[in-house]
Amino acid sequence: MVAPGCLKGPLRRGMDDEPDHTSISAIVREFTERESVSIGEIVDRFGTRAFGALLFIFALPNLLPLPPGSSTILGAPLLLLAPQVALGVDAPWLPRSVDGRRISGADLNKVFGPLLPWVERFEKISRPRIGLLFSVWGQRLIGVICTLLAFVLILPIPLGNLLPGLTIGVFGFSLFQRDGFFAVAGYVLAGFSAFLLYVAADAVVAGVRLLVNWLGGA
Repeated sequence: MVAPGCLKGPLRRGMDDEPDHTSISAIVREFTERESVSIGEIVDRFGTRAFGALLFIFALPNLLPLPPGSSTILGAPLLLLAPQVALGVDAPWLPRSVDGRRISGADLNKVFGPLLPWVERFEKISRPRIGLLFSVWGQRLIGVICTLLAFVLILPIPLGNLLPGLTIGVFGFSLFQRDGFFAVAGYVLAGFSAFLLYVAADAVVAGVRLLVNWLGGA
């Protein structure tokens, strides 16, 4: 693993720090009430659970009807964070240009306001369980899957951001809550995502072949 001091970005708290048990919905509501908040402040506020929270925060908006190209913008931070989970990095590292970027509380409220009531419902039934899924290698496997899905997320596929975004969001929530039930749900969704991608790719290949044959016979 690359030493944090070798990277041009702020140092973060590691896994040995005292955990903060505030719910993800409560923390997001805090941010929506501020005038603005930087990405770095968001990372620091979530502390030792920042990886799960950030995967969740950047993945969840993909479930909303956003303008074209939004999934590419939201997928970029996921491509930066998910590989760090796969590599077993203790705390998130972000470039200073990203770390200092500020988001208005009003914008956060527009995106997360409609979603937070659903998040709160899931938090009520969530609890730490099936801890084996969050072993060192279990977390790395989640990181690998989220990395692959983040690559899919940034592709300009119509409605192709919904299932990958949901899957990464569920995995992020499971990491934050240490809830193996949601991790299992994430694996199921990942399998379904892979199946749909295979079907879509097969359909595209078949369409290209049909077009080539038609042009060749013209």
